[in-house]
Amino acid sequence: MSEEPLRYLSTRGGAPELAFADVLLTGLARDGGLYVPSTVPGLPRNWRELAAVGYSPLATAVMWPFVSGSIERDLFASEVAAAYECFEHPDVVPLRRLGNTDVWLAELFWGPTLAFKDVALQLVGRLFTYELAKRGERVTVLGATSGDTGSAAIEALANRPGIDVVILHPYGRVSEIQRRQMTTAPAPNVANLAVNGTFDDCQDLVKGAFADIAFRDRFHLSAVNSINWARVMAQIVYYVSSAAHFADPPTFVVPTGNFGNVYAGHVARRMGLPVRRFVVASNRNDILTRFFTTATMAMAGVMPTLSPSMDIQVSSNLERLLWEVLGGDGAAVTHLMAEFRERGTVSLDDDRFGLLREGFAAHCTDDVATSRTIRRLWDDYGVAVDPHTAVGLAGVLDQTIAGPTVVLATAHPAKFPEAVLAATGVRPMLPPRLADLLERSESYAVIPNDLTAVKAAVAAHVERDHTAGVR
Repeated sequence: MSEEPLRYLSTRGGAPELAFADVLLTGLARDGGLYVPSTVPGLPRNWRELAAVGYSPLATAVMWPFVSGSIERDLFASEVAAAYECFEHPDVVPLRRLGNTDVWLAELFWGPTLAFKDVALQLVGRLFTYELAKRGERVTVLGATSGDTGSAAIEALANRPGIDVVILHPYGRVSEIQRRQMTTAPAPNVANLAVNGTFDDCQDLVKGAFADIAFRDRFHLSAVNSINWARVMAQIVYYVSSAAHFADPPTFVVPTGNFGNVYAGHVARRMGLPVRRFVVASNRNDILTRFFTTATMAMAGVMPTLSPSMDIQVSSNLERLLWEVLGGDGAAVTHLMAEFRERGTVSLDDDRFGLLREGFAAHCTDDVATSRTIRRLWDDYGVAVDPHTAVGLAGVLDQTIAGPTVVLATAHPAKFPEAVLAATGVRPMLPPRLADLLERSESYAVIPNDLTAVKAAVAAHVERDHTAGVR
């Protein structure tokens, strides 16, 4: 007898349980929470053998328990395989060893927009198309980006039937390459909004739009940020593929701002992946470092840095981990998050914090150390890394860590050419397919940090798209 398909619960306990297909299209739960699986399945027993066969067979097997009941397995396998055909490295996520050390880079930037978000969103875009066609429905994808999610979402969803896309980014707080990858997409179903504010402001505006149930239902809002469980699910796989290279459990070092990337690794560990520890790497916007070292989550002002995708002070996916630590008590999570929003700070007690200490460590890095690390990697190993990857490396290169250390290389250095040039004297080049990016025509609107303005822009875009007969 086959197992019952997984059901998904909101971290705040006030929204209905959903199947995977509904979670995919819903994104944020109607009570403001994030969806999590009711139980965490185990890894396939032959996960090491599957990793040796190839990334797509491994990905299909690892993700299958999360999607079972929403799509046929053979069709899911074909969608997974198609999602990774556009990656420019046959391993999809290859490992690069740094000299003779036991430090390795998991290169997550071989997808079409040169950042780790492609690994999930190339699949998510295909799953959206499949599910919407099956239902005969359409959605408006509303997302916030600190730099990389936006371009990856646009690449995955541009010109797809049944989907309008509106992406918010913080005006003047992403790199020029990141911005242009979003704003030069020749797709009538895509609109880019530059918000006069921070990424946290953009994220709050998206959540505010979802919280307006009438607006949400009118435009059939959906999400591609890591608040969407499908994003987390797809990111689990590269932890498994990386760990398969080692006999001993690795330590994973994860540059992160919104906590989605490292949370996916945490889920992989709960599925049975042998992991020694996760190191949460932050830039000067160090709310996560402070939380994992003091048990206190406290907001501070967002500071611009060389690693803008991590310029975040409200890490949405931390709520999923807090839900676990609080024993799956949705009311307790709701109270904790309300207190955090009201007071700007909350703390865990010693017993609950003790559940985290064994599995997580954290460090933060300023711009000076980030630049120094970029230079060191170039001088010592002839390897160019982007500033976000450098944030991860800065805290571990001189440490003695038992067993292999895998640092997630989250973006191609050419996405941040000025930072790499300043550190090394060498400008990293974009791939030929993006060589003319700086000459392409841009299209975006600058709007105030105001929910009414966002709603008006969404309505105007959807109406314009429908009038043009795009979908």
